[in-house]
Amino acid sequence: MYLELVRKLKESVPGLVLTTDIIVGFPGETEEQFEDTMDLVREVGFDSAYTFIYSPREGTPAAVMEDNVPMDVKSERLQRLNKAIVDRSHESNKNMLGLVVEVLVEGESKNNAAVLAGRTRTSKLVHFEGDASLIGTFVQVKITDSMTWYIKGEVVDEPVTVAVSI
Repeated sequence: MYLELVRKLKESVPGLVLTTDIIVGFPGETEEQFEDTMDLVREVGFDSAYTFIYSPREGTPAAVMEDNVPMDVKSERLQRLNKAIVDRSHESNKNMLGLVVEVLVEGESKNNAAVLAGRTRTSKLVHFEGDASLIGTFVQVKITDSMTWYIKGEVVDEPVTVAVSI
């Protein structure tokens, strides 16, 4: 049912971006269950994910369960999961090349004061050159390069390519 909903959403909403949270190494997690998670990640094509290794939280039902997945297995699973997410994120960002997207300018880049950073409507991080007076405004940015976790572009005076930025 979930995958059918995802399919319908992707057909109905141009540029839909999906994110998720995933915990690996939950007590009792088998390799087969983890592979099911990996299959789902690949099939859905999440643009990003917050991924974590399971750790007990006081007051939760899982806190009293035996933490029987070895840490080295948890770490290896997290690495495999993160690679799948990174690959999909980079692919998604490459698909944006040439598009014009609306960006809310948040501030200067952490690494270069001459570069501004902002977010699309779908929270993709965009870096571009511009004057600090743009901070706090919306600008149209044409995407010129894709990195794994952010995209680069240039401010343009063109209409947005898609209503919902991918």
